[in-house]
Amino acid sequence: MPQPVLTRKIKSFQLIALVFFTVSGGPYGLEPLLSYAGEHAAFLILLVTPLLWDVPAIFTVLELNSMMPVTGGYYKWVKHALGTRWGFYEGWWTWIYTFVDLAIYPVLFVTYASFFFPGIEDYRIPVCLVIVWLSAGLNILGIVPVGRTALFLGAAVLSPLVILIVLVIYQHSGIISVPSQTLHGLPFSSIGMALYTVMWNCLGWDNITTYAEEVEKPTRSYLVSTFTAFALVMVIYFFGIMVAQQSGIDHNTFLESGFPALGELVGGHWLGAILAMGGMASSLGIYAAVLLSVSRVPKAMAGDGLLPKKLNVLHSRFQTPYVSIIICSIVVSFMILWPFAELLIIDVTVYGAGLSLEYISLIKLRITSPNVKRPFKIPLNVAGLCAIMILPFGVYFIALAGAFSSTPKSIQAAIFAICTLLTAELAWRLIIWRKPHLKNS
Repeated sequence: MPQPVLTRKIKSFQLIALVFFTVSGGPYGLEPLLSYAGEHAAFLILLVTPLLWDVPAIFTVLELNSMMPVTGGYYKWVKHALGTRWGFYEGWWTWIYTFVDLAIYPVLFVTYASFFFPGIEDYRIPVCLVIVWLSAGLNILGIVPVGRTALFLGAAVLSPLVILIVLVIYQHSGIISVPSQTLHGLPFSSIGMALYTVMWNCLGWDNITTYAEEVEKPTRSYLVSTFTAFALVMVIYFFGIMVAQQSGIDHNTFLESGFPALGELVGGHWLGAILAMGGMASSLGIYAAVLLSVSRVPKAMAGDGLLPKKLNVLHSRFQTPYVSIIICSIVVSFMILWPFAELLIIDVTVYGAGLSLEYISLIKLRITSPNVKRPFKIPLNVAGLCAIMILPFGVYFIALAGAFSSTPKSIQAAIFAICTLLTAELAWRLIIWRKPHLKNS
């Protein structure tokens, strides 16, 4: 039976807000960077990492999405280019990574809420569960309510940051100095963890494509929204770290108490309070936007017979994949038990593996389908693409190696992430045992 046609679609300005929250949500979560990298390497890592890690991903996503703007996004691209098995790997890995990613934000919400309620950490799990299931309800209502909520929360995130930045610049009479930048003397493990911090704060560009059929004029909308969001994210990150550095805040205090502590130092309790509210809004916005993207992947996989058909069912009124949303929320309800640092390592490691399949798919389709219409095309030939793709792979493996040379908990998280990647093969074997005809597809 054919699924009903979705008629309510979001516009470019709403998509910008969704991209912003899917990828960033502001500098909240970037606080560990100064502790890992120090003032003499933080800006270098912050500015260079997105060029090597994000820019190739953005251009890859834009080209593939212009070819196939379909529900399921990256899963459909990889399946089309590399076959059903690798498409399943892509969907499985990104589904798991997003569970980990989603589990981070309710925990961050509690961290910022502790500014107003110092004892709230004792109730972390029930508060996190409330956020998980309220966001599930919002997503079941559809992409338009999520987009409108993202616009509102975006204003709540950006306004306090603008006040903070302006106040710091005013206090320093407009004279802003950036320390000389070098990696010399920085331990390799610290470099690795600093890279993980920036990579995590800049990932998810492919996630925004899973609901492409629910976007008006998807090719143009994604092009405008993605570049606008990237510029906004980089400006906010630079000034966020810059004001922390200019304020002279202790790095450990900044790590433990975040931007609210920075606000108190710069402008007093009132500024700390609105920055804490901004951090809470950021966590809510990111969670809702990421849940929106991940819930479309199992729906698409179920439509192809790789997951139970029930996941492909749409809500009778709102036309949303409500079963997928509910299952995602159940899994995340258990994942919130992990500590933040370990979640970050698992998150980036699993995400990077899925992203690598998208790069390979881009090159494969350039070779096998050179004449297929691409409204957006990277101005490089196959050899150029291969050369550029070395950059994100290099950053990825340096970060992973740094985690293995770090603390025992970091090593355990990295090993867990690798084991998680291997579960895709086990799940695939189970599928072809039940459906042998998929083995050679």
